[in-house]
Amino acid sequence: MKPTISIGTQSFEYLREHNYFFIDKTDFIKEWWENGDAVTLITRPRRFGKTLNLDMFKCFFSNQYSKREDLFRGLSIWKDDKYRQLQGSYPVISISFSDIKGGTYQDTRDGIIATLAETYREHSHLLQGDSLTETEKQYFNSFEEYSKYPQKENPVTDTTITRALKDLSYFLKRRYGKKVFIFLDDYDTPLQEAYTNGYWQELTSLIRALFNSTFKTNPYLERAILTGITRVSKESIFSDMNNLEVVTTTSNKYTTAFGFTETEVSDSLELMGMNSKMEQVKFWYDGFVFGNRADIYNPWSITKFLDSGELKTYWADTSSNKLVSDLIQQGTPKLKMSMEELLAGRVLETGLDEEVIFEQLPQKKGAIWSLLLAAGYLKIVDWNFDNQTGKYTYYLRITNYETMLMFEEMIENWFSADDTSYSNFKDALLQGDLDYMNQFLSQIALKTFSSFDTGKQPSEHAEPERFYHGFVLGLIVDLADRYHITSNRESGFGRYDVMMLPQSPNDKAYILEFKVFNPRKEKNLTETVQNALEQIKERNYDMELIANKIPKDKIIHYGFAFRGKEVLIGS
Repeated sequence: MKPTISIGTQSFEYLREHNYFFIDKTDFIKEWWENGDAVTLITRPRRFGKTLNLDMFKCFFSNQYSKREDLFRGLSIWKDDKYRQLQGSYPVISISFSDIKGGTYQDTRDGIIATLAETYREHSHLLQGDSLTETEKQYFNSFEEYSKYPQKENPVTDTTITRALKDLSYFLKRRYGKKVFIFLDDYDTPLQEAYTNGYWQELTSLIRALFNSTFKTNPYLERAILTGITRVSKESIFSDMNNLEVVTTTSNKYTTAFGFTETEVSDSLELMGMNSKMEQVKFWYDGFVFGNRADIYNPWSITKFLDSGELKTYWADTSSNKLVSDLIQQGTPKLKMSMEELLAGRVLETGLDEEVIFEQLPQKKGAIWSLLLAAGYLKIVDWNFDNQTGKYTYYLRITNYETMLMFEEMIENWFSADDTSYSNFKDALLQGDLDYMNQFLSQIALKTFSSFDTGKQPSEHAEPERFYHGFVLGLIVDLADRYHITSNRESGFGRYDVMMLPQSPNDKAYILEFKVFNPRKEKNLTETVQNALEQIKERNYDMELIANKIPKDKIIHYGFAFRGKEVLIGS
């Protein structure tokens, strides 16, 4: 009998009680326990089972589940008597920052207090009996009071927030005589929101103090796990935490604990009567690499496919993609050129620093690729180590077909306009409709340059370059099936801006040259367009196309001229 697929369920207890589809990951508990690390930070892409795994840990270790051996009976961990004795034997604090997504610092601070109040509420049994003094009971209830009435005079100071989990650990230790386990899920969600919304420094100061009190100077802590997408730099929030074991996507610890292995996917397809779909599923969803394991699948996509039987981009999540989209769209021409290579299916060679320093993301070399790797959008296909420099070089590729489609959708969204269609623009470009091209691109340029203007220290001269490389990404996404599109490559006696080499002999070829208006040499944008077209001829950019047997009469030249937010196209 096929098991029921419960989509989106993140409760281990609920899945086991209802005998819903579940892939046994309890060996993760054994591996972590045997490693003996005091505080473990594990980073994995979104929707890779982090929340479900931590809930499984809570059900296994928490003394509130001491009589729930039924949840683990039949699973791998229950075969070992040692772990049967361990189940349900510790006080556990389980907390998640996944819902803390405030647009302002105050909103996020309130969200942290509300989350702490919920955590205290889960341990309200401590209020019964005499294990707490009356003063401690008032303190216990202060989080609940403020989370309900945040507009009142604030009874929760920063010191109270930063000590909250340490104090709760103390209360639990005093009640049960054992140190506590703390499991914190999605620790970096509010930090990403803080960076995106401009209150990074305020929040990191608070989070740093909270983490220091909870995970470093907490004498009532037995062991802890934090999970998230990114490894936020130690200097930002983990300063002086020498007891922290960091496990990223390049680490060889816990490689099969998150996500499904190919064997698990194959067995699941067989269970659901879908054996014949394995090759298609592999093409769409395989490709994630954790440490030395290169056969990891996104569990969200797999469970959605098992439920629906349809091959789709289930992993899409616009809110999670916003930071990545903004960084690429507003990034340098070099960054966009690297994206062109990746979208064309080629490998990117780069250095990596897995510690994400958010305030350095726009400037630090390789930072964006580290973020994309951590988020699961890219995978490492190879690497080498230079003995002389002591540095690693990594070779990255887009993870799989589903991820490729997500990038394409993200780039298409850059060019969405209320009254016009980018698809129509591409048709106009191929048909030589200059009126439509000018109308559409003027709107897009205005919108795009305005977004650059909101960034830090925008450069008037850099904007056209950033714009046209973003524009090339849009062409690559939608015309890759008809054209081999390249930019900034040598041909003839110089480097062209964009070349479109047709894959069919029936299609024309195109060369696009972009120029910024020069008031010392040109009277208007019309002259700038003509200078762009003359440059194509003088430097013989057609040479590469002619070498590919494209007739001269099938090569079309376009000149794009920029003056601030004005654009003019001619041919």
